[in-house]
Parts: sequence; C-alpha cells; structure tokens
Amino acid sequence: MTLRKTDLINLLGSLDLTKSESLRLIESVISIIKDELAKGKEIKISGFGKWTVKQKKERKGRNPQSGESMTICARKVVTFKPSPVLRDAINREG
Repeated sequence: MTLRKTDLINLLGSLDLTKSESLRLIESVISIIKDELAKGKEIKISGFGKWTVKQKKERKGRNPQSGESMTICARKVVTFKPSPVLRDAINREG
C-alpha cells in the first residue's frame, strides 16, 4: 500500500493538528528537502536515512523498443541510503 500525502495528514491528526495545519507542515518539510537537494546539499535525518544528489555522466545506451544505439545525457539523480536503525526496523517486521 502506498502512503500518500493525505494519509500523512490524517496520521498527524493524532497530534491535535487540523488538516490545514498538517498540510502546511508536510508541504513545508517537503519544500525544504527539495530546495536543499536542488542546491546539491545532503539531507540526513537521524534514525531514518540520508538523501544525496549524485551526478551521472553521459553514456551510451540502447532504446529497448527499437534496439537503436543512443546517448543518455548527463544528469543528476537523488539517492537514498537508509540508516541502520531503519534497516533493522524493516527487517524485524519482515
């Protein structure tokens, strides 16, 4: 099951926040994370994990539909590495 933004808003109801306050809080956190990643900074949340922006080089590839050779442009990608605490919590539940 996918946890959506509306699900997070409903879960924050247990903190006695209104839905509009919860939405503002979630939107603010997401905006901060996006802005910092766009600047090339790392985001690290203790006990959860770390997001980083990595630069990928231009490389040769192949169109899977036509088999035609092509060049894949250089780009930035966001990676996430879970903390050991999160990994342990996930593995305990599984």
